[in-house]
Amino acid sequence: MVTPLAPPRSIGAFLRAEPGRFYEWVMGQPSRLAGFCLVSIVIGAGSYGAATGYWRNPTQALYTGIKLPLVMLLTTLGNGLLNGLLAPLLGLNATFRQTFTVVLMSFAITSIVLGALSPVAWFIVWNAPPLTGRTNIASPEYAMLQLTLAVFVALAGVIGNVRLIPLLRQWAGSGSVARHVLLAWLMGNLFLGSQISWVLRPFIWDANRPVEFIGQDCFQGSFFETVFEAARRVIFL
Repeated sequence: MVTPLAPPRSIGAFLRAEPGRFYEWVMGQPSRLAGFCLVSIVIGAGSYGAATGYWRNPTQALYTGIKLPLVMLLTTLGNGLLNGLLAPLLGLNATFRQTFTVVLMSFAITSIVLGALSPVAWFIVWNAPPLTGRTNIASPEYAMLQLTLAVFVALAGVIGNVRLIPLLRQWAGSGSVARHVLLAWLMGNLFLGSQISWVLRPFIWDANRPVEFIGQDCFQGSFFETVFEAARRVIFL
């Protein structure tokens, strides 16, 4: 029988946790661990979102500070259900609740990394040309900033998932199973998370349109089309 351990009381304790302690947190204190992760997501992702949204104005910073944590929580909910089905098929004996908790942990780590990067994001935004009618969605400055901020999110996401490889390896008792499960989680985060972020648009603004929480054209286009177009504008200035 697993002896319940107290959940993490600080960010340092959470990030330094060994696989065995992660496992005992998931098994023994899932509710309290989930509460810690939720607070980390709201504060970490919210800080990063506010820093990037400030490029437009303080109102956009508030909206983006709300929307980025919301994107992560909605992605966690969707991937928790999906990975609850995939994990047993890939060889990981985990329930829906345990899978959901582990996915939530990965997004908590991601949000903590983003929170640490928020001063860097704010510095980049502060030194970028103002988002006005002259610096619009078709300008290379817009594309460069959009790609830079998106790369930060992707990097933090990879760190958040890779950090859990030792836990998955110990849990499954197999390195190959752990890698397959992690790959499935990464693919789910990529496709589901990118489309949720496209609908909520935490990083895409048009200076010629009013500041709004969700635009009327939220279902038009796609995340990958936008990233490809931004990369094309940066490469072929």
